[in-house]
Amino acid sequence: MSYIPDEAKCFEIFAGYNEQGFHYRHAEIVSGIMKYFAKEFDPGKEDFWAAVGFLHDLAFEKYPEEQPVKQVEIMRELGLAEELIQASIVHCWDQVPGADLQPETTMEKILYAADDLSSLIFAANMLRDSRSVDDMETWELDERFDTPTFAPACSRKVILKGAEMLGWTRDEIFQRVIDAMRSMNPDAGL
Repeated sequence: MSYIPDEAKCFEIFAGYNEQGFHYRHAEIVSGIMKYFAKEFDPGKEDFWAAVGFLHDLAFEKYPEEQPVKQVEIMRELGLAEELIQASIVHCWDQVPGADLQPETTMEKILYAADDLSSLIFAANMLRDSRSVDDMETWELDERFDTPTFAPACSRKVILKGAEMLGWTRDEIFQRVIDAMRSMNPDAGL
């Protein structure tokens, strides 16, 4: 029987395939972003969106070159719901071999765009005096975004393509993801 794991179970599953603290932090941030957007776009399914966000990079640390294929295998072995499996792997569409599923739903499009954007915001935030997204402005992110040597692993192409899929401008997606990150636990160091 397939299922959608709760927050504690997501953490337990993730711990079985990841050791690096950065990956846990990223999973928590993306989960929080997804939960935030679920309130607007899919009320009542916040826990599902959060689980997708938390587990979206489940296999990345152990299998970076085979992430989508290995992730599907692992998730199916664990008995996770097919809708969670599909939604969690579309974020790497057209970026790695085996990632053939294009984002179709609003949730998948948000995950696709917000994955790299959240990492870019996090990196930019670490250079700020306040180290808080509470006072971050989009123009600060513009400067970092336009500097290709800053956080080079964060694909600007993916962020812009995701924004386009959602019908959002660059500034709009910046502001919306910053707002989502602001909504998280203030003690989380964002």
